[in-house]
Amino acid sequence: MKKVALAFSGGLDTTVCVPILEEEYGYDEVVGVTVDVGQPEEEFEEAYETAEALGLEHYVVDAKQEFAQLCLDSVCANADYQGYPLGTALARPVIAKAILGLAEEKDCDGIAHGCTGKGNDQLRFEAVWRASDLEVIAPVREMGMTREWEIEYAAEKDLPVQGGNEGVWSIDTNLWSRSIEGGNLEDPGYVPPEDIYEWTDQPSGETELIEIAFEDGYPVAVDDEEMEPLELISFLNEKAGKHGVGRTDMMEDRMLGLKVRENYEHPAATTLLNAHEALEGLVLTKEERDFKATVDNEWSQKAYEGLIDAPLVGALNAFLEKTQERVTGTVTIKFEGGQARPVGRKSEYAAYSESAASFNTETVDGIEQADATGVAKYHGFQARLANQNAKKEKPELAADGGSDE
Repeated sequence: MKKVALAFSGGLDTTVCVPILEEEYGYDEVVGVTVDVGQPEEEFEEAYETAEALGLEHYVVDAKQEFAQLCLDSVCANADYQGYPLGTALARPVIAKAILGLAEEKDCDGIAHGCTGKGNDQLRFEAVWRASDLEVIAPVREMGMTREWEIEYAAEKDLPVQGGNEGVWSIDTNLWSRSIEGGNLEDPGYVPPEDIYEWTDQPSGETELIEIAFEDGYPVAVDDEEMEPLELISFLNEKAGKHGVGRTDMMEDRMLGLKVRENYEHPAATTLLNAHEALEGLVLTKEERDFKATVDNEWSQKAYEGLIDAPLVGALNAFLEKTQERVTGTVTIKFEGGQARPVGRKSEYAAYSESAASFNTETVDGIEQADATGVAKYHGFQARLANQNAKKEKPELAADGGSDE
C-alpha cells in the first residue's frame, strides 16, 4: 500500500489532485492535511465537507501559535518584501513542516501539493519537504494542468467542486495578512473595488492613540494589557483595521521572474513594524541601525524565499537577538487616515539625551559648542580638495621619444 500526504484546502486544485494521485501516480491512499495558520472558519468547513464527499482521510493541524511566534520574529527583523509585510511567505514553511510531520507520523511514502509552476509556494513547500526521504509530487505543475482542464476533469469525475468557481478573486488568508489577486486585478490599470477588502475599513477622519510595549524586541502588551502573540496580533488586526491601516496595492516580482499585481491587507503587521522600527530608532546607535538594515534585508529575502531555516538565517538571528536586548520600551501609535504613525517612544535604554540635544543647553558632557569648530573645518576637506584638483588643467602627455634603431 502506497500512501501520500496531500496539502489539502478543499478547493479545485487540491480536490482534483486526489484522484490524480491515485490514477496517474499509483498511490493507493491519499491523506489530506489542512494546517491552521489563522484562516477563516469557512475554509475549514469547505475542507471538511469536500474531504467527506471524497471519502478522504483528513486531518487538521493547528499551527497558529508557531506561526504567530514567527510573525513576531519577523518584526524584530523589520521584515518586508518590496515594501509590504511578509505574510504568505512566512506561513508556507510552517504549513510545510506541519504536513511533513503528519506524513511521517502516518508512514507516508510521498507528499504532494497543488501549486502551479508559476508561483512561489511550490518552492517554499519543497524547500522543506526535499530534506526528507519522501517522494515530492506536484501534479498541477508536472501535468501542466490549466484551470479550464481542472473544471472539465472535475465535472467528468463528478468531484465535489462547484464548477471550479471559487469566487472572483484568489484569496489567501492567515493570521498575519490577507492577499487578493486574480480576476480583473491581473490588469495593473484596474482600480479595485472596495469590496475586495475584509480586514480594513475605508479610512475615515477618526483618530485613536494606543501604546504598544516591547520587551527584547517583541511586542508584549497594548495599553498596559499583556497579551500572548496570537491574541495580540488578532487584537491589532481588528483595532488597526477599523482605521483602514495596512492596505498595499503593488506590482510584485516573484522568484521565478514573473511580475504580478498583488493586493494585501495587514493591519497588525503594519502597526507593529512601524512601532518596532520607531523604538529601534531611539535605542540603537547609528552604526547598529545602518548595519541592521543590511541584516534585515537579508532576513526578509530568505523569508520571502521560504528559507527561514537556512544557515544564513541562523547567523542573522544571532545578530538580531543581540541588538534586540535593548529594544525594550513603549511606542505610542496614532491611527489616522489609514496610517499607523509612531508619535511617541520611551525606553530606559535610549541612546539619546534630551539635555544634549536641547537648543537651551550650552554644553554636552563638558564639550563646549566651540569645540565643534575644528570638526567643522575638517568636515568635507577631502571633497573640497578633490573638487579643486578637478578644476586644474591636465598636462599634455609627452611625445614618444623612442626609435626603431
